[in-house]
Amino acid sequence: MTPDADDQVPSLPALISSERLRLIPISSTDAADMLAGRHQDRWHPDYPRRDDVDAATMVKDGDTWGPRHVVLGMLAVGSIGCFGPPVDGETEVGYGLVEAVRGAGVATEALRALVAQTDLVGVRLRASVRPDNRASVRVLATCGFTELRGSNEDGELVMARPLPS
Repeated sequence: MTPDADDQVPSLPALISSERLRLIPISSTDAADMLAGRHQDRWHPDYPRRDDVDAATMVKDGDTWGPRHVVLGMLAVGSIGCFGPPVDGETEVGYGLVEAVRGAGVATEALRALVAQTDLVGVRLRASVRPDNRASVRVLATCGFTELRGSNEDGELVMARPLPS
């Protein structure tokens, strides 16, 4: 089911931040550079990864639910965002980081910052993860994705985060 034109989809803040990170929407200019293989100085040398480029195909200027750069210090080191606005109060989230920053709590911090905002507008999140991706399963569990919904058509686990009561 998709939202009707009359339905009000809540917005997220343009800038979401945490102690170390800024989650900044990927602009259409950034997306065009990513898709064309052009690199910007404000991006880590290994960014964007293939998944980040795929996320860039979903960019719509002004869409606060779309993909965002994960900025650590002055460099984008990954991306995080939803696969579109919520439908029936829920949407799917995806994230990924360049290898150089993995294991330093960046993914957990980015997801916690995003979750804090989705909780404020009453939107549940779900995520799909390969069962052998222990690090990502751990990030999801740490961030409250405690509901296991089985697997999707790609064999990935589907985990959801209930809204706080």
